[in-house]
Amino acid sequence: MVGATAPARQDAGVRAERTDEPVLATVTFTVNGQRRDLELDTRTSLLDAAREHLHLTGSKKGCDHGQCGACTMIVDGRRINACLTLAIMHQGAEIVTIEGLGQPDNLHPMQAAFVRHDGYQCGYCTPGQICSGVAVLEEIRAGIPSHVTADLGAAPQVTEAEIRERMSGNICRCGAYSNIVEAMTEVAEARA
Repeated sequence: MVGATAPARQDAGVRAERTDEPVLATVTFTVNGQRRDLELDTRTSLLDAAREHLHLTGSKKGCDHGQCGACTMIVDGRRINACLTLAIMHQGAEIVTIEGLGQPDNLHPMQAAFVRHDGYQCGYCTPGQICSGVAVLEEIRAGIPSHVTADLGAAPQVTEAEIRERMSGNICRCGAYSNIVEAMTEVAEARA
């Protein structure tokens, strides 16, 4: 018989296990200065934990593949794509989302600079851009070189090339890149 398939064979005593049953675990971390304990499916991304379980919806689910940066959060001082990491991997971590940076009546300097320089356009990518911007300036301040750092023996400088390279993982479909660079430069100069 051409094109016929053999019937599925089931060995005696072998049963298929269900894979749709979640494995739950308690995850504890500090989010925006507040200790949070969550009972999560171990497959839950950090982004979904924040958005669906903590109702912190500032970080966006853009591509869900780590390519756009809309989900960027600061975890233990480093920026990460929250869509690509499991919440359970950050047991005990210090996590900052856009909601933890500032409030409408007391904006973080990066948030205020984005407003002044119109670095937000439609606003969808803005939370990730701002969290990345805060972390990028800390990377430069800490002396961490990038691919465009000319002298690896010297401290990197806040230049347009450094900012653009370090922010290249954050996509803005509105094209507000020059405004974002201006906002970040203003914050860097104010800190100098």
